[in-house]
Amino acid sequence: MFSGIGQQALTGIIVHLLFIALTWWALQALHFDKLLKTRAVMQARLLYILLTIAIGSSVSNFFLDYLLWSNQLPYIYKNE
Repeated sequence: MFSGIGQQALTGIIVHLLFIALTWWALQALHFDKLLKTRAVMQARLLYILLTIAIGSSVSNFFLDYLLWSNQLPYIYKNE
C-alpha cells in the first residue's frame, strides 16, 4: 500500500520537473526583453521563472490527472 503511494509521489515529482523544464525550454523562443522596461532585469527574470512554473505545473497536473483517470478506467466494469 505505502509503496504505491511512494511511487505516485516519485512519478509526480519527476513529471512536474520534466514539464517545468520543457516549459522553460519552450519559453526560450519568446523575446520577453522587447516587452519589458530596459532596467527591469530582475523583475523580468522573476516573471520568466513564475510563468514557467505556472505553465509547467498546469500541464503536468493535466498529464497526471489523465494518467490517473486512465488507470481507473478498468474499474468501470469490475463487479464486486
